[in-house]
Amino acid sequence: MIEGLAFVLSLVLTYYIADIMKKAGIVGRDVHKPYDIYVAEMGGISLVFSIALFGAVIKAPQQILTIFLLMGLVGIVDDLTNLRQSHKVLLSALATLPLLTYFNREYIILGHLQLQLSFIAPVVFWLYTIASANLVNMLAGFNGLEVGTSAVIFFFLYLLSGDRLALVALLASLGFLVWNRYPARVFPGDTGTLSLGALMAMIAIDNGLELPLAIMLLPHAIDFLLKMRVKFRGKKIGGAKLREDGTLSPPPYLSFLGLIMRIKRVKEWELVIYVWIIEALLGVVAFSLSA
Repeated sequence: MIEGLAFVLSLVLTYYIADIMKKAGIVGRDVHKPYDIYVAEMGGISLVFSIALFGAVIKAPQQILTIFLLMGLVGIVDDLTNLRQSHKVLLSALATLPLLTYFNREYIILGHLQLQLSFIAPVVFWLYTIASANLVNMLAGFNGLEVGTSAVIFFFLYLLSGDRLALVALLASLGFLVWNRYPARVFPGDTGTLSLGALMAMIAIDNGLELPLAIMLLPHAIDFLLKMRVKFRGKKIGGAKLREDGTLSPPPYLSFLGLIMRIKRVKEWELVIYVWIIEALLGVVAFSLSA
């Protein structure tokens, strides 16, 4: 099936993008390694390209693909300039503004219930998409974490809806993950995380799966709420540190990932696998509630 080519293109293109980014000096230090290593940034460009291309081939909704590309542009600007969180949200709001005219139903779907919101519903869908993009962007910083959790989410969205665009996004994410898993050779950057977060929200809304996606984004929401306590100044305060035994010492502030590090001493790859498992379990819950 043609969707499978999204995996192949993402696999090949990610290798190519990583190579040219490294040659151009667009790299970031992988801070959770016991050695000094710099990894190619902005690899999410390959994800955006692969998903947009095969999304067009399968004739996915044009407006969804357009907004997906616009969010990719916001991510590129962020990767190059390190936008403030408030500016990132504002640009995300502008990029997703066309959703106000695309999703025209007047209710949201909560499992087997429909909550009537009248003309407010498109605004709720717009805010939902902005939130999803920025939540996915925020739960990040470890090899394979962002794209791996996104792949799990796209898998369950596809199971629940049969939406071919969700399948394209899943396969493209898996192709990227080959190079992004521990030890990473490329980072997705905000180019990848913002666009994937927006895309999963739009696929969910388009198929009436707002509640299942909300369930699967619970770790991201918890992370957001905990980081609010330090006003999102985690980078300035300092993140997780590497101990001599290779395990991670939690950051001095609370976060979702920090909670796992406080409960159990874990290495980076173990932490990421735990989050993938949590995401998969939430996916099973979401699937069970929607079946």
